[in-house]
Amino acid sequence: MYQDVADLNAFYRGRLGHVARRLMLARIRALWPDIAGQRLAGLGYATPFLRVFQDEAERVVAFAPAPQGAIRWPPEEPCRICLTDDFALPLPDESVDRLLMVHALEHSEARSAMMREAWRVLAAGGRLLTAVANRRGLWSRADHTPFGHGHPFNEGQIGRLLRESMFTPLKTESALYVPPTQKGLSLWSAPAWERIGRRWGLPPPGVVLVEASKQIYGALPAASRRGLRQRLLAPGPAAAERPGGT
Repeated sequence: MYQDVADLNAFYRGRLGHVARRLMLARIRALWPDIAGQRLAGLGYATPFLRVFQDEAERVVAFAPAPQGAIRWPPEEPCRICLTDDFALPLPDESVDRLLMVHALEHSEARSAMMREAWRVLAAGGRLLTAVANRRGLWSRADHTPFGHGHPFNEGQIGRLLRESMFTPLKTESALYVPPTQKGLSLWSAPAWERIGRRWGLPPPGVVLVEASKQIYGALPAASRRGLRQRLLAPGPAAAERPGGT
């Protein structure tokens, strides 16, 4: 189940959220150092991490799952965010070069369909970057943060999901070795926690980030894609005509 957008927004506007954003963005940049001229989309609650790419990418848009809700983004510019189903993005096939998923996979109730939709909208040679809460990390147990909600993953689980969804994992990064506490000492010492954690692997990181490429040779036949979409949109039993009904 998705968290409400008001709770997500409140977290990232707070001190701990600022630290989380800064540390995660450093790892995102390590994986994507240059996306000049690329078409970038975010899915889930990715807007805190998209602004840095606005002057670099050809275009940047965000998609918020309907159960989560959306807040206008960017607040002072023409709106670039759309409320949608996470398994039916309003985009043509192969229309984006990079897709960033944050606070998405852990919360979706249609995870496999979401991944197939990500595959559909990515161009040939496109890159998917997923950031998920680490099952072994302290942040997945901290329900005062967004990472303490939903279904966390370990590195093997997210890699398996990507491969089953016709993606090839390429690179992995980790972030949020700092404990998820509001105490000032941990906030000020966050960069040191990251350096030590990345070197020694302790404590377990709070977030796993995996970059993956789209497998072109794994495409579904057109008939299979139509069947999948029909199954997704088919009415449930409650909508069926009852015997003896008018």
